Amino acid sequence: MPRVFVQGKPVASYFPHAPEARRGSVRRITETGEAVLHKPCRDVTEFGPELAALIDDMFLTMYVADGAGLAANQVGVDLSLFVYDCPDDDGVRHVGHIVNPVLEPLDPAGRRLLDDGEGCLSVPGAVMDVPRPDRAVVRGLDRDGNALVIEGTGYFARCLAHETDHVNGQVYLDRLSVRERRQALRQVADRKDEVLARRAANEAELRR
Repeated sequence: MPRVFVQGKPVASYFPHAPEARRGSVRRITETGEAVLHKPCRDVTEFGPELAALIDDMFLTMYVADGAGLAANQVGVDLSLFVYDCPDDDGVRHVGHIVNPVLEPLDPAGRRLLDDGEGCLSVPGAVMDVPRPDRAVVRGLDRDGNALVIEGTGYFARCLAHETDHVNGQVYLDRLSVRERRQALRQVADRKDEVLARRAANEAELRR
């Protein structure tokens, strides 16, 4: 089986980081509580250099933050779009972007929920168990407006569902109980400074 899929297609080999990142600039990552994270994003209707530049910036910002996925509203842009570089449970790497993503509903009879640890770059330092289906199918477009279907299992399915939540105005805290949400926010208070310091160090390393 191929070890890397780019935009849902197998490739023989790939770079340590998506080439888009070399063209990008680092953007500030928004945090839970900021309005842009808590409302549905607008559909992308214009495809061109500005969209491509945003995707470049998002890839670089994701890598600097040691993330597996990043939605546009996480860099303060109210557009329905996310990027990802994420392994599945078999160690297969998946890299790409998807514009105007829609998560297909799964037949409850054929899905299995996995209750596993989940973090978010917009909730820095917190990791909480969140139940997610073990499979995800997302339909959308690429940066040129071409139709795209991305399928994932295991951890990659979790990533696809998590990022699609973002463009719909949800953070994973919204899926927690009140008690669990408080616990997550305590983790943020304890670990945020460490996380932000690590991101700053990563960015400084990239600039050398």
